[in-house]
Amino acid sequence: MLLPQQRWQIFSPQPDLSETIANSTGLSPIIAQVLLNRGIDTPEAAKIFLDPELEDLPDPKQEFPDLIASIDRIELAIKNGDRITICGDYDVDGMTSTALLIRTLRLLGGNVEYEIPSRMTEGYGINARIVQDCRDRDVKLIITVDNGIVAYEAIALAKSLNISVIVTDHHEVPEDASKIPPATAILNPKYRVDPNSPYAAIAGVGVAYVLALELSDRFGKRAELENPLLELFTLGTIADLASLTGINRRLVKKGLRLLSQSKVIGIIALINETGIAKDKQTGLKPEAIGFGLGPRINAIGRIGNPQVIIDLLTCEEMGEAIALAQECEATNRKRQDLCKEIEEEAIAYMAKKRSEGFDITQERVLVIVDREVKEALTPSPSPKGGEGSKTSTKRKKSSSKSSASLSSLEESSPKSEDSSNLAPLSPTGRGAGDDGWHHGVIGIVASRLVERYGAPVFIGSYEDAHCEDSETESNHQGATVRFSVRGIPEFHVFHSLEYIANIRNKGGGHKAAGGFTLPAENMEKLRNGLREFADRENLLPSHIMPLINVDVLADLSDISMTMLQTCDRLQPCGLGNPDPVFYSQNVRVLSQQTRGRDKVKHLSLELDTGNGKIKAIAWRWGEYCPVPDYVDIAYKLRANQWQDTTSVELEVVGIREATGTAMESSQNSPKHLQLQYKSAPVITKIPQWQKLSEAPRPLPRPLLLYGCDRPADKFQGDVDCDRPIRDRDYHAVVLWTLPPSFTHLQWLIATAKPDYIYLGSHIPSVPSIDQFRAQVQSLDLENIEKLNLLDISQQWWISPSAIVSALRELGYICDFPPTLPLDGELLRMQKWYGIAINKIAVILADQIAD
Repeated sequence: MLLPQQRWQIFSPQPDLSETIANSTGLSPIIAQVLLNRGIDTPEAAKIFLDPELEDLPDPKQEFPDLIASIDRIELAIKNGDRITICGDYDVDGMTSTALLIRTLRLLGGNVEYEIPSRMTEGYGINARIVQDCRDRDVKLIITVDNGIVAYEAIALAKSLNISVIVTDHHEVPEDASKIPPATAILNPKYRVDPNSPYAAIAGVGVAYVLALELSDRFGKRAELENPLLELFTLGTIADLASLTGINRRLVKKGLRLLSQSKVIGIIALINETGIAKDKQTGLKPEAIGFGLGPRINAIGRIGNPQVIIDLLTCEEMGEAIALAQECEATNRKRQDLCKEIEEEAIAYMAKKRSEGFDITQERVLVIVDREVKEALTPSPSPKGGEGSKTSTKRKKSSSKSSASLSSLEESSPKSEDSSNLAPLSPTGRGAGDDGWHHGVIGIVASRLVERYGAPVFIGSYEDAHCEDSETESNHQGATVRFSVRGIPEFHVFHSLEYIANIRNKGGGHKAAGGFTLPAENMEKLRNGLREFADRENLLPSHIMPLINVDVLADLSDISMTMLQTCDRLQPCGLGNPDPVFYSQNVRVLSQQTRGRDKVKHLSLELDTGNGKIKAIAWRWGEYCPVPDYVDIAYKLRANQWQDTTSVELEVVGIREATGTAMESSQNSPKHLQLQYKSAPVITKIPQWQKLSEAPRPLPRPLLLYGCDRPADKFQGDVDCDRPIRDRDYHAVVLWTLPPSFTHLQWLIATAKPDYIYLGSHIPSVPSIDQFRAQVQSLDLENIEKLNLLDISQQWWISPSAIVSALRELGYICDFPPTLPLDGELLRMQKWYGIAINKIAVILADQIAD
């Protein structure tokens, strides 16, 4: 029987510590183990996690140096009756931030308008056209939301026209101080804010929320505004897939309670239209927002007119709100049809490729392009479609209705993805100008393909240059392919885009996702470049399999509504705090069938609990029916409401043969493991060390930027990243973090030969013992002839000695110097990453002297 190919990564149980946390919190030991897996490993931390209000928050006016100046300037504009324009953005963060400030300023008596740049013709952020329009309308104050920190030219223009600008943003601040925009005030958690501040991780809507709340205090209106503002913050934070940890968790936990009894007309209308109103009986969860409200909101920004959402979230008439919510619902249904069609075509293409001998585990990176898919599946090309309109969004009083728009939030695109030229859908749901895949939604399909195949996915849509002569069109002269990219844990998307920078046009992203455009004639170079990158990053065939992170073993007989309610104490769950995933072994399948009305079928199971039976659903897994009579399953708990009855059922995320011990088999047969480990060459030049925060600006070039989670585009000019080019001498190396070991540092200095090293203050996170053991177990050790220790250490940001210690725990014999027990090696890692700059300079000098 066919079962999904998956790799399970199971946390090791810590019964003693979980019992301690259970006793201090009232949780069951099994749920306490989930907290341990999230890094909550003390009773004190567990209590704050469960009740974030126990922790005192500092006054934001003490955290943001320009907050008081911002409030003063807005107060003056309101009292003078000056025109105020909010410059927003077309993604969900920007739209909710814009609506939040409109509601605030309107209630405080402000004369407020808004502008959002055209996604298609202008791209992200405030620009000269917007500033000139504001001058023409006699605007005195511009407030940016979710943008502005890199818009030096536009804000300098505003200043020259005597227009004040307050920047509220959360993106990276330019490294060169001369490029920081000359704004009246800047509110950005990355600008002159302590990196350890609880506000350091907030998104754009969080910055707008802080400003609006403090402004309402100044006017004595906090009581009227506090709850609506928190609702909008919660909606934007969840829908934008922001991390639900820290202050975000605290505010979202409180905001979800408000959303269940929302007083915001637009939110009420959207909740009623989406069908999640029934969830209010048991309390809204991030899942309801992310899969209910989020897709409708993000659809408008990705492909349609952001005015729809801003009008919806600021209107005061229920009739208007209902019409706008219905518009969002219609948009999402069309988006669903479009995504389904693209996904079906991609799956059919992959089936055809596999039948011809294509092996995804050997290719390792999946590149799928609409035109290639259609040529493979259809003998003749499809006819062309019509051109779409190209408009920006400009509203004076945000009151009238607007046209329908199409897309979804099943997944947020990264801001740095090159999405500034998205076209609206044609009447058929395709992109304007051809019948190819619409690049506004291919990112959603990319995520689904990653789930299905377990490989990094580069999915692309052709964009032909304008051509009057249809006979020459097949040559694709001047055509480009717009890609959306989604990765897996072992494949760093942004680094891959850097590796192919010489063959692509502009683009960007982060570790998990990204996007770019590519000249069509470079398609084969793209595939070759990605193969080379996969080789360099040691991406193994064993990695090309969907990864399931599993928390803890559970007995199906213990599953109950009480256990589900206990899991709810861990809410809000989402990015940074995923839902608990349990697993049970040797589960008997009593019955099974497929469900679903279209080609996408779901697998419905009835399972034996030992003292009864329980229902389970595996979404989109109908193709695996029937499964064996006995299986191991990994699952989440979910409430199933039918009429007036609520019961618990399982949402299956993993299924495998009922072996029970497959994950530990590597520990039962110790063997010798060959390691590749080269000592560093001799250092011929001793660099000068200085803290990055104290370094003179601009930094000398050529410069090498290195470090864990280093910024994508903070340093401009003659800059190389990660690996020094041989035989090139660098004036400076910026260590965003220290390397994973002293040996790596020696290699870096010996190869780069810098005059200066500027050390940043960032510290890589060190995994728990269980997380790291699971990571090592995920290696295909049985099929590795020689493990490149320095490369895997660099990839994981874990010292070679810690890796060897874990291998020795698993019973492998390694030719390597003695190591500490694994907990000692990880502790040594933490100390290494936090070492003082003067101490490391002395150690290096002593090492060279020896």
